[in-house]
Amino acid sequence: MTSVKKYKKKKPNKVTYSIFSKRYLGTFILGFITSWVVVLYFGIWHTNEPSSNLPPFLPAKYTQNACQNISCSKDYENYPIFAECTPILTCGRCVKDGIVSEKEVESLRQIVKNCLKYGGSSGGASILDLHSGAMSKGEKFVNIYRYFEKSTLDKIIVNKDIETYRNVKNRILNTVAKHFGIDSSKLYLTKPTFFSRMTANPPKTSHDEYWHKHVDKIQYGSFDYTSLVYLSTHSEDFEGGTFVFDDDGDINRTIAPMEGRVSFFTSGSENPHHVERVTSGTRYALTISFTCDPKSAIADPLV
Repeated sequence: MTSVKKYKKKKPNKVTYSIFSKRYLGTFILGFITSWVVVLYFGIWHTNEPSSNLPPFLPAKYTQNACQNISCSKDYENYPIFAECTPILTCGRCVKDGIVSEKEVESLRQIVKNCLKYGGSSGGASILDLHSGAMSKGEKFVNIYRYFEKSTLDKIIVNKDIETYRNVKNRILNTVAKHFGIDSSKLYLTKPTFFSRMTANPPKTSHDEYWHKHVDKIQYGSFDYTSLVYLSTHSEDFEGGTFVFDDDGDINRTIAPMEGRVSFFTSGSENPHHVERVTSGTRYALTISFTCDPKSAIADPLV
């Protein structure tokens, strides 16, 4: 065993210590505490390096780049496990701004707005799934690939917007893969991947009750990683509608949506969550889900 020398602790300079304690200690402590209160409560980061923890509240209108590591749940053990992809050892959640541009946000939002002009739920939550074709209409769903003539659909959903959709999806897949140390070729898009529009309209069916706490892996099965692209901004376009991680026995982590903001997280019980009810305005978002199971992979949209 290597020996370790012991050194006597050197006494601080008496004069310096006295000046620091009497003259500066109060100011130093007050400044230190104030700085951490701002960071932890408001989550105001202006850095390209992710934080080691998500604060209790991430507001809109501030650039965010924050991540938090979490112990993985055992949910994944109930499904096929894929080496170097299934989140068994490394789980977490992240919020990143700057991945999706304003122009891309507008293009994505145009897709859902154009389609829902011809549909939309009678309640407060409408969805559009370009992969399956499902679109809310009244208290039911229609398939846009059967509901519209192709010539009409080509005018509603234009090629440049679909190209944006594919580019954003691929960029987020690569971002998720890089963060969790996965070979991007082993990560696949899965269902449901969909646009959502939420309003303050009262629910008409169970599909409108989006505010209940849930776990994506348990609810959908194929999900291993969940991501969200926000297409509208909290406190500008809508009130309510924040995204909440329900951390039992801990402080909940709440994300205020902002145009272009991306959040992503492992889909198991380590990340239970819900969306608060929208109280006014309109909230748009795009949920993009990923799986490690090639049998659960879905192709790009037909349009």
